[in-house]
Amino acid sequence: MKRKLASIQTVLAIEPIANADAIELARIQGWQCVVKKGEFVAGDAGVFFEIDAVPPDESRYQFLWRPKDGAVRAQPANFRLRTIRLRGMLSQGLLLPLSHFPELPPRLPTGTDVTETLHVTKWEPQIPLNDEVDGPFLPGVPKTDEMRVQSVPEVLAELAGRPYVITVKCDGTSVTYGIHRHTGAFTVCGRNWSIKRGTNAYWHAAEKYQLEAALTQHPEMVVQAELIGPSIQKNRLGLKDIQLAAFNVYDQKACRFLSHDEAAAFLASIGVPMVEVLECGEAFEHDQTLLLALAEGFYGGTQNEREGIVIRPQAERISQVLGGRLSFKAISNRFLLKGGE
Repeated sequence: MKRKLASIQTVLAIEPIANADAIELARIQGWQCVVKKGEFVAGDAGVFFEIDAVPPDESRYQFLWRPKDGAVRAQPANFRLRTIRLRGMLSQGLLLPLSHFPELPPRLPTGTDVTETLHVTKWEPQIPLNDEVDGPFLPGVPKTDEMRVQSVPEVLAELAGRPYVITVKCDGTSVTYGIHRHTGAFTVCGRNWSIKRGTNAYWHAAEKYQLEAALTQHPEMVVQAELIGPSIQKNRLGLKDIQLAAFNVYDQKACRFLSHDEAAAFLASIGVPMVEVLECGEAFEHDQTLLLALAEGFYGGTQNEREGIVIRPQAERISQVLGGRLSFKAISNRFLLKGGE
C-alpha cells in the first residue's frame, strides 16, 4: 500500500488542551495533532500531512520554519514533519483547512491521496555508507515498507482473534539479498536499488554471513533484513560490528512470503539471525494504545530507545485494508521525541 503523505481526512474529535488558549487537539484516523483553536470542529475535512512528509517551499507552509521574529525564511535543509510535544501533548503531523488549498477539487472523499497534487515528498535519511548504485531492485520482489498503525487502524480488526507475532524493529537500514531470477547473479540491494560489490556495509554483511553461497543453494529464496551496526543511523543497538536482523524471507518461485515459522527455520538453516520476537500469541486482541505502549523500550544492553515493533499474523494473510500482506508497525513515541527517524 502506497503511503499517503498528504490526504483528505475527517476530524473525528476535537479536545481541549489544559492551559492552552490558542491551540487544541484534533484526532484524525489513529493520529493526533495540535491545531489552532476554532479552526476545526468534529466532522470537518482537512488536509492531513503525516510525519516524515516534506511540504514544498511555499508561503503557506512557512510558519513551520519561520522564527519568532516573523521574518521570511527559506525551508531549512533536511526539513520534515516530526513528532513534537506542545503544551504536554503529542502532535504528530499537520492538519490544515481545505481553504488553504484552492487547487484541490471541492468535496473530495475522505482518504483521497493528494500527495502528488500538493508536491509533497517523503523524507529519507542519508545513510553514511560507502555504497554505489548498481541498477534496479530485484525484479518481482516486494520492497520493504510497513504502514504505521495510526494510518490504517482498520487493520486491527483484520488481525483480531488470529495467531500473531510481534517483533522488535531495529533502527538500521533495509537490505535485500537474493539471486536475480533473470541473470542468476547474487544481488545485494538497499531500500530501492541494487548495490555494487565492494567494501560497503551491505556487502560486508553478505560476506560475513556467507549469503552468496547459501542463496546460490536456494536461488528461489530472498532474505530481507535490517543492516545494523557502527556508522549506520546512530547505532542505537550499541553494536561493535556489522550485523543482520532478518525480518522477511520471500519465495521468488511461489511469489509469497514465508510464514513466521517457515522463515525462522530457513534463516536458522543458513545461519542468519532473525529479528527478536517480543510477543507471540494465539489470539490478537491489542488496540492501538497497547501497541504504542509495547513499542516503547530499550534495545537490549543499552539505554537507547528502540524504534518500535512490527505486527503480523503467524501465517501470511492478505489485508483488504492494505491491499497486500497483513503487516504493519508501531513506532515508539519516546523514540521519535528523542530524535529518532
